[in-house]
Amino acid sequence: MGRPREHDERTREALLAAAGQLVSERGADGVGVRSVADRAGTTTRAVYALFGSKEALVQAVAQRAFELLIDRVDAVPLTDDPGEDLVACAVRGFRAFALEHPDLLRLVFATWSPDVPFSTQTEATRLSAYDRLILRVQRAGEAGLLGVHTVDDVALLWDAMCSGLAMRETCGLIDPSRAEGIWTGALRALLAGLLVADGVESMPARSA
Repeated sequence: MGRPREHDERTREALLAAAGQLVSERGADGVGVRSVADRAGTTTRAVYALFGSKEALVQAVAQRAFELLIDRVDAVPLTDDPGEDLVACAVRGFRAFALEHPDLLRLVFATWSPDVPFSTQTEATRLSAYDRLILRVQRAGEAGLLGVHTVDDVALLWDAMCSGLAMRETCGLIDPSRAEGIWTGALRALLAGLLVADGVESMPARSA
């Protein structure tokens, strides 16, 4: 029989959780291998054995954030109402992820430095998460709900509104008892406004 692995999946998950908390508190540059190991109740050797470096650990945390977002969005079923599916994707998918993982939300949507690109694997996961939104916006477009606006423009607007609402709610700036209604009302208003608003100059599409 082979030797049991010294650092298992449970240790990996503990390190990812600890790193996510520390990144939220200090920013990615303020996280050290020792501080992550201490918070996870393990050793620096475990960090290097499982991830190879601090930078790879932080990238793994970012990738985990997008994986969790994908899981939440995929759990919201598609129906025969593309407009409401788009709203539900935000309220029951993106918002649920934000409330469950506010540290990860802030890492990938607020504090990640533009000077530090995502790794190839993390970027692929980010684009996979964004593709979930693109799919739902495309369905709304096929139903005639986007007016003169392009799928890329509406996806960018939708993403920006969801990110802004999520940041404010997780910072305590939205009354929790009214939050779901605020999200739903704002997104339905945005969707309805697309049919009456004139076209805007094309906004930059997502990076491929």
